[in-house]
Amino acid sequence: MQQLNFPKFKYRFKNTENIVAIFDVIRKKFVTLQPEEWVRQHCVHFLINEKKYPASLINVEKSITVNGLQKRYDIVVFDTKGAIHILVECKAPEVSISQHTFDQIARYNMVLNASFLMVTNGLNHYFCKIDKKAQSYKFLEELPQYKTN
Repeated sequence: MQQLNFPKFKYRFKNTENIVAIFDVIRKKFVTLQPEEWVRQHCVHFLINEKKYPASLINVEKSITVNGLQKRYDIVVFDTKGAIHILVECKAPEVSISQHTFDQIARYNMVLNASFLMVTNGLNHYFCKIDKKAQSYKFLEELPQYKTN
C-alpha cells in the first residue's frame, strides 16, 4: 500500500483467498484492505496514538440519515458526555480533496453537529473548528489533543 502522510503504526494483515484484510482496533475485526480503508486505519491510529483520544470514544463507519438518504460516516470521536467532538471524512489517496468533499462532510455535520472536522486522503489533511453560534468554521493547523473535561 501507498506511503501516507501519517506517523507509522503497527498493523496486522490477514490474507484469505487472496483478499487482504487489516485489523481494525475499533471494530475489533479484520476488514478488507482498500485504499480508503488504509487511510481510515492510519487516521484512527493517528487519533489514538498522536492526539491521545481513547479508542473507547471512537466510532468507525456507522449509518446516518442525511436528507432522507442512508449514508455512512468514516470516523467520529465522542466527548466524554457522548456528544460528537470530531467528524472525519476519509478518501483514498488518489482522490483529490475538493469542494465536493467539504460539502459532503458539511451535510453529514448538519446531522451530527461535531465541534471539529477533519478531511483527509492520507496525503493532505484539513482541520476545521465549527462555530455553531456564528454558523461558520475556521481552518486549523492541527486537531486539538484529547483532554479530560
